[in-house]
Amino acid sequence: MIKKKQPKLKKEPLTLKKSGISLSIGKQKESRKSALINKARNGARARLEGLVSDLSRVRDDLGTRIQQQAEEIKIKNGLLRNGAEKQVRSEEEINICIKAMESTADGIFIIDARDPDFPIIYANHSFQKMTGYAKSEILGRNSFLFYGVDTNPRVGNEIKQAMHQGKSFHGDVLNFKKNGKKCWNSLRIAPVRDPNGAVTHYIGIKTDVTRMREKELKINEQREELLHVTRVGKLAEFVSSLAHEISQPLTAILSYSQAAQRMLAGREPEIKKILSYIISDDQRAVEVIQRLRSLLKKSKPEMKPLDINTLINETVVLIATDATVRNDVLKIELTSGLPFINGDRVQLQQVLLNLVSNSFEAVENSPEPREILISTSRKDTDTILVAVKDSGCGIPAQDIPKLFTHFFTSKPDGLGMGLSISRSIVEAHGGRLDVKNNPDRGATFYFTIPAVIKDVL
Repeated sequence: MIKKKQPKLKKEPLTLKKSGISLSIGKQKESRKSALINKARNGARARLEGLVSDLSRVRDDLGTRIQQQAEEIKIKNGLLRNGAEKQVRSEEEINICIKAMESTADGIFIIDARDPDFPIIYANHSFQKMTGYAKSEILGRNSFLFYGVDTNPRVGNEIKQAMHQGKSFHGDVLNFKKNGKKCWNSLRIAPVRDPNGAVTHYIGIKTDVTRMREKELKINEQREELLHVTRVGKLAEFVSSLAHEISQPLTAILSYSQAAQRMLAGREPEIKKILSYIISDDQRAVEVIQRLRSLLKKSKPEMKPLDINTLINETVVLIATDATVRNDVLKIELTSGLPFINGDRVQLQQVLLNLVSNSFEAVENSPEPREILISTSRKDTDTILVAVKDSGCGIPAQDIPKLFTHFFTSKPDGLGMGLSISRSIVEAHGGRLDVKNNPDRGATFYFTIPAVIKDVL
């Protein structure tokens, strides 16, 4: 409490002249001053107490507000921490997703559907590897540019139609890499929508199924070969019976021709010459049928020492007429002094006839001159080389590796067995049959065959 300093009262000396009334008035004034002082003191005390009370209320209100703000800050701090943790987790999940997409063997790409050009905005490493394009060549470019210009347009139109309609697509697509190499992909494209249902992006996944496709094609080829073998097996039964039936009229033709020769002895030399040709061809036909029947019976070939040049001359006589009719030039260049070979005459003639027949067909549509050259030479001391060279159209490079496989043919009416059988025959004689394209035009089929050591003869 604040104490006020009381004013000092001026004391006046009492005189005998003053009466008792004067003393009483002085006491009243002193009492009134004391009351005023007390009243002032009480007012000051009340105001001070009010001020203290106001300050207390302000303090309490301020403390409450501070406490509320502290609680709010605490809550906000918690929310910030949760948000930060969620952001960290979200970033980790995004990084995991990106790493997973980059490490997968499937090609993953994302298309911006809001752009009418459908540009690619993301492509993982596998997509780059599948297409052969670098990332800088992919991003921002139309997604349909990476299917290849030779892709089936029907499939491309199906993909475009599905994307324009906001639908998914799933199917196998034949693609072409940047270097032009073919590859099969299993393609899946699905739309990505915003909260309103509008398509904003497309995500695509490409799986390389090239090997699977090649295996399927191989299985189909093997299935066709099996069916073909079955048909050939049934045909063999028919051919065996037919060979037996043909042998009888051939025997009759031989008998009649020999009888006509005897009747014309000493006259009509031209007719006798024609009869000799008939007899020679008849005898060869009989031998072919006999070998065919032996082949069907799985009997061993008759291996004998042969002069390869003589064998070729005999074969040329058989095909000379065919060459003349075709207007083809048939030449022979035979190296003299070659050692004998050990083989089956009919089988080796079959190989030569097959190779020359292929050459006839190869030069059929070629410009003049249409030439076929049969040659022999010595590859080394113990090996003879026989070649049939033509000036035809040559052989496509992609067909050469499968040219000698069973049932492969480029002819509409071919069986695909001639070259395969010819290679088998040559290999059975210890040699090797092969082919190469000539530097200028045409192709050359050639085979090697071992020479017979003189001491054996």
